Formats: sequence, structure tokens, C-alpha cells
Amino acid sequence: MKNTKKTVENCCETESCCTEKSHCKCGCHKGGHSCAIYGLGVVGSLFYFLSGVSGFSPILLAIGKSFFWPAVLIFRIFTDLKL
Repeated sequence: MKNTKKTVENCCETESCCTEKSHCKCGCHKGGHSCAIYGLGVVGSLFYFLSGVSGFSPILLAIGKSFFWPAVLIFRIFTDLKL
């Protein structure tokens, strides 16, 4: 039997190694540091957008803003840099 080393590049393309993202055997679905940075940004923006909000609709709007602000921020940066 041939012993081949699994790599992140070919793991999920050649085998069905993952049943769920959290149970991946080869590490091809790990988010790394960017997930932690995004999570901290969302938590910080939740505090910012939820401060002084009362009512159900404004709370939902604040939660929505806190999840989508990174995409808008990056879009504005790329637009200003003309990339």
C-alpha cells in the first residue's frame, strides 16, 4: 500500500476528508488569524452600534451593521486607493 502524505492543497480535492468544517482532518478549512481579527472587529462594532439603542428594529439594524461593516470598510479603502 502506497503511503502518501496529505497536504492542505490536495486533501479536500482528492478525498472526502471532511464531514463538517469543524471536523476536518487535514486543516483545509481552518480560517487562521483572519477569523480572530474579524471576530474581534464584530464584537467591537456590536458595542459601538448597540450603545444607546432601544427598540427591536434598531437592535436588528445594529447587529446587521456590525457584521457587514468590514466589507464596506475594505470596499471604501480600495475605492479611495483606486485599486
